[in-house]
Amino acid sequence: MIQYIIRRLLQTIPVLIGVTIVVFLLMHLIPGDAAQVIVGEGAPREQVEQVRESLGLNDPLPVQYASYIGGLLQGDLGTSIRSNRPIVEEVFTTRFWVTLELALYSTILAVFLGLTAGIFSAVKRNSPADIGIMFVALFGLSMPNFWLGLMLIQFFAVDLSWFRPSGWGTWSQNVLPVLTLGTGGAAIIARMTRSSMLEVLNQDYIRTARAKGAKERIVIYRHALKNAMIPIITVIGLEFGGFLSGAVLTETVFSVNGMGRYVITAINMRDYPVVQGTVLILSVMFVLVNLIVDISYRYFNKRIDLN
Repeated sequence: MIQYIIRRLLQTIPVLIGVTIVVFLLMHLIPGDAAQVIVGEGAPREQVEQVRESLGLNDPLPVQYASYIGGLLQGDLGTSIRSNRPIVEEVFTTRFWVTLELALYSTILAVFLGLTAGIFSAVKRNSPADIGIMFVALFGLSMPNFWLGLMLIQFFAVDLSWFRPSGWGTWSQNVLPVLTLGTGGAAIIARMTRSSMLEVLNQDYIRTARAKGAKERIVIYRHALKNAMIPIITVIGLEFGGFLSGAVLTETVFSVNGMGRYVITAINMRDYPVVQGTVLILSVMFVLVNLIVDISYRYFNKRIDLN
């Protein structure tokens, strides 16, 4: 197991290097000038050039990238052009933990709703309840998060005044963002759970368990669900990683001060180091989530060898 984990972590190094190269090049291809944004549109060209020189933006791209990688090797993600503060400090003081909380709560909601709906739908296959659940799941899967967020704000925050429409920290602020982000994930998990459960429920060992007189609840949860969990776990891991990186729109709609909103502001301000640093952090998180998912396979299927 330890050897497998070490091998997987070593395999992620080229991936992360590739991520830094792609993000670095894409940010420098975006039209606009960070120095111009800092000094203002009406600033003299001499002042703009002075700022560009102080920020090292006049250096060739390979030199700028080498400087960035050198900082990473020392645990330095760089300094924000906009605020002139270390990115590590700005991210890990509050923003990273806010996005992590949002992703965790949304994943818990998505797993609860998705597993419940998927199992019920599989057990009641082709019934009106099954058709209704899958229709709702398809609707939830097709619905854009930002549109759902705006509708929830209008109905629950403006019309009913049940929850607060913006911010993060209290339960009245957290409910709507979690609902917005978790709905799409619940729909995907429900459809995968139904599909995987239907495949397992047709296996011979399930019929044997029922023939032996095992209670239906034990057949469903102990025999069927555990053997159907491998593809479901994969989807859950992908959804959690997607929630981390896909919280951009949700955090923007609800004015949540997380990493997603931080990235949007950095892109608008051409704050290259912030975008590069946050994308790298999210990439590392995604890799770790995939590693945890792979290790969890061993729990649900003892025949899987991780060595």
